[in-house]
Amino acid sequence: MTTVSYTPDPKKKPQLTEEQERKLAELKDEDIDYSDIPELDDDFWKNAQPVMPDLTQPVTLRVKQSVLQYFQANGKKGYQSRMNAVLESYVKAQQKMEQEQSS
Repeated sequence: MTTVSYTPDPKKKPQLTEEQERKLAELKDEDIDYSDIPELDDDFWKNAQPVMPDLTQPVTLRVKQSVLQYFQANGKKGYQSRMNAVLESYVKAQQKMEQEQSS
């Protein structure tokens, strides 16, 4: 089984028309069609394994002023998460390259 991770971008919310929003608001729970979603039976839960989140750890880090300004330019809120995402993608690329070299 493949695990797919997706984090929606709150800045890119899907745009609904006023008509779509009205219809969605009026929709009752019992009118939602779940027929294309399989039931989670005992077999699913027997094989399910919890996935622990990769927690962050506070650190003190010195970075060049220009680097900090770049990440803060898109808004001070979330700049550390953006920096972490760049570092994480670098680590994953390095790990993949190391794995390919050892094969």
